[in-house]
Amino acid sequence: MARIPRLLLRGESATYHIVSRTALQGFVLGDIEKDLFVRLLRHLSAVYFTELFGFCVLSNHVHLLVRMRQADEFSDEEIRRRFTLNYGEARAQTLGEDQLPFYREKWANLSEFVKDLKQSFSRQFNKIHGRRGYFWSDRFKSVLLDSGDTLVNCLAYIDLNAVRAGIVDRPEKYRWCSLAHHVQTGNADGLLSTDFGLRHFADLSDEERLRYYRKFVYEVGSIPSEKGAQISETILEEEERAAFRLSGMNRFLYRTRYFTDSGVIGTKEFVARCAGLFESHFACRHPKKPRPISGLDGVYSLKRLVEAAS
Repeated sequence: MARIPRLLLRGESATYHIVSRTALQGFVLGDIEKDLFVRLLRHLSAVYFTELFGFCVLSNHVHLLVRMRQADEFSDEEIRRRFTLNYGEARAQTLGEDQLPFYREKWANLSEFVKDLKQSFSRQFNKIHGRRGYFWSDRFKSVLLDSGDTLVNCLAYIDLNAVRAGIVDRPEKYRWCSLAHHVQTGNADGLLSTDFGLRHFADLSDEERLRYYRKFVYEVGSIPSEKGAQISETILEEEERAAFRLSGMNRFLYRTRYFTDSGVIGTKEFVARCAGLFESHFACRHPKKPRPISGLDGVYSLKRLVEAAS
């Protein structure tokens, strides 16, 4: 049977909910593999013309919520910058004017974005596990979404996956989802849009929009569902008393993963000195730099050595 053509809007920006499942049996995505997927997502989201709203990486499938922007929004200079980001300075010297239309079209294409992400992950997964062959099921599923209420409902659905599966009792405790990326990392690298589909709150700060979004997620997540577990009434009431604001203690507790996932933690000077001392341990081409931990003033981290080649 012939495949049904994918529903892709042409000539305007469009938002899609993407789901892709592994072809392997069991729960094959562990912590290392989930971290790898998020790193690749971060990189390719900066190369392709995307606005990333959300993601959730589970043990056998992934969800993405992404808006593909139009190619004509980007200048030739921007094409060159993204090419350099993706391929490096040396190869960027070979980029000719006649090649710019090819990359402008490619980086505005949803299928190319997802294919690049999945193939990059498959290669590295196979390398890590010493295997060959397919990792993903044949075709990813995509649903074309409207903005506003449709978008925020889909985003909440994605962020509640780990709660529904009974993995965590609060969505931001599951570090491989978008709400956790906002809360645990302070939206490191500006990976995610802070639109949240809450366009009527456009004049609010990012922090206030995050508060309104958390309120929406907790209220939706506390409704009984045939899809699985729910956020308990006790937790909902606790959040309501705090008006869904994150206290300094909340922020600290949600960021405690840095104390096990980082290689070095401390002041900027301490981390920088250690980075120099252990320079030979890193396989990456670029110097490792201290990165501030959002919400912990004056505290910096250096990624683990196992992540050095990423």
